[in-house]
Amino acid sequence: MSNTLNKRVAALGFFDGVHSGHAALMHKVLEISKNSNLTPSIVTFDTQPQNIVGLNFIALINSIEDRIGLVERSFGINDIICLPFDIIMATTAWSDFIDRLVIECDIRHFVVGRNFRFGKGATGNSKLLVEKCRDNALGCDVIEDVLYDGIACSSTYIRELLLAGNIELANAFLGHKHVLTDVVRSGQRIGRTIDAPTINMHFAKDVLVPSFGVYATKVYIDENIYNGVTNVGIRPTVDKSGLITAETFIFDFNETLYDCKVRLEFHSFLRPEIKFKNTDDLKEQIKMDCLNAKNYFCDV
Repeated sequence: MSNTLNKRVAALGFFDGVHSGHAALMHKVLEISKNSNLTPSIVTFDTQPQNIVGLNFIALINSIEDRIGLVERSFGINDIICLPFDIIMATTAWSDFIDRLVIECDIRHFVVGRNFRFGKGATGNSKLLVEKCRDNALGCDVIEDVLYDGIACSSTYIRELLLAGNIELANAFLGHKHVLTDVVRSGQRIGRTIDAPTINMHFAKDVLVPSFGVYATKVYIDENIYNGVTNVGIRPTVDKSGLITAETFIFDFNETLYDCKVRLEFHSFLRPEIKFKNTDDLKEQIKMDCLNAKNYFCDV
């Protein structure tokens, strides 16, 4: 038998975006942990389940790295059980899945959202989980939807906002700033020729790309935070490859960051991506973008 501190209270879910609705589950886990001396934990999957069993591909708000990072930074929950979602998992009955978590992970209390579905054919739900937990002397809490401005916080709605370039409202539903973490890649170094050297980052293949355009961003490098301006898109003025990147000009920074891991926070959408006639026009617009981003950060 595990000792008391190894027994867990766990939130179950995919937690894409780690939005305000998910935060309600995390806070409940922390409350129960404090009152019951259980280890606060979450159980999630490495891959969006619907991308394995569904008909339509769902682009993720965040990579698994960013999901875990958001949970750790925002809630201090470091015990994260990330299970591989594969065909075996997809064909596991919901009740067997819960039994596995109880036996292998020593979970003694579950926290789920009202609409949580799981197990083979998504036949498991919060009502059935409550009944199973009651019959097996386990705890279970079901959290109601969290509303913002009368609308339920959901990953689906937040994806729509990001695709529309409405980053401010997306952030309001998330309860934090939208993030992208990646290693800095080598680029064409065109920015240096127009006095705007940038760092080049990519989106993982399964991660949603926000609306093409220019954003006011914060850049996290080790323990330091900088303001910057980021272009998300294909850089049509200077690049014909069609490769989607996030290129960031960091204010008051001139160090080389190739192969370093950097985290971007998207704060405000400044303008759509534009193809300019020449690099001189692009250079002038970058100056305006930087001014607008600096003004934004001065006002917030």
